[in-house]
Amino acid sequence: MFALTLIRAVRSLPVRPALVRSYASTPSTKPLASPIGVALNAHVTSSFTARTQAQFKTKKPTTPGKRWLKRVPRDHLYKGKAVRSLTVAKRSTGGRNNHGRITVRHRGGGHRRRVRIIDWMRKEAGVHVVERLEYDPGRTAWIALLCHQDTGKPSYIVAPHQLKVGDKVESFRSVDQKISSSSDITQTVSIDIGNCMPLSMIPVGTIVHNIGLRKNGPAVMARAAGNSAQLIQTGDAGYAQVRLASGEVRRVPVEACATIGSVSNPDHQHESMGKAGRMRWMGWRPTVRGMAMNATDHPHGGGRGKSKGNKDPRSPWGVLAKGGKTRKSPNPMVVKPRPRR
Repeated sequence: MFALTLIRAVRSLPVRPALVRSYASTPSTKPLASPIGVALNAHVTSSFTARTQAQFKTKKPTTPGKRWLKRVPRDHLYKGKAVRSLTVAKRSTGGRNNHGRITVRHRGGGHRRRVRIIDWMRKEAGVHVVERLEYDPGRTAWIALLCHQDTGKPSYIVAPHQLKVGDKVESFRSVDQKISSSSDITQTVSIDIGNCMPLSMIPVGTIVHNIGLRKNGPAVMARAAGNSAQLIQTGDAGYAQVRLASGEVRRVPVEACATIGSVSNPDHQHESMGKAGRMRWMGWRPTVRGMAMNATDHPHGGGRGKSKGNKDPRSPWGVLAKGGKTRKSPNPMVVKPRPRR
């Protein structure tokens, strides 16, 4: 009777109270109505969208392989074929040697491709103009097609990050060591992205890639996608010190050359192939456990069920997999080894 009277009293009110439980109510998440709040919310939303969507390209999950596919956009890359004179045919071996035996496991098949000839030396002096950026099926970074401004000679280099079509790069490898050590030439050289020069001409703290290990040698270190190193010291008895991406500090001759900037395609490490077939297109075969093989293929193979014959863990070639020495011989050029996990 009391409840019926209460309901009638509530219905007679001009403004009815909201009959909502206190623990069920949630605070509003809408941005403030002030201009500052609206602008701040728009800036946060646009920056979040740019970080989450602009870096990768996904597809509608109509198949399981497309559901997990996540690739870096390649809209800015050249869609045509590579320069024929700067490529050579790649003869696939499927991981076999001349006797037909597998020497490199997990390799075989893949799409037909041609190897791009990269100019690791950068000996050609003068200004080079970036004609276009291309995809290289043999490496993770993009490559740039350069054209010499005077001779018109084309060449390929690993494209640095933020290098654009129409930019001009230059190589100072041919500069004499006595001249490069002077302060006058160092002040006139432009430390621009893509320029190649000896380490003695590069200011300390500069981010570099494509680092050589000897005076007239090719680039060896920091060549993969997104990789880079930092020059931390020069003039140490003819050697410079660079900090690699792994944290290792290494001594390099100051006559060796490096390229300014970091390598292109830094988001490659976050890519997802989506399916096993895409790895087969790239020439990678499956990795099979030893216990799933036959006895003739692996020391852990054979038996009934999940049995490895009560053997100690061994490699496919019968070498003990645990308890062995893992320390390498010290390298005199390594000042500080990479930190161990």
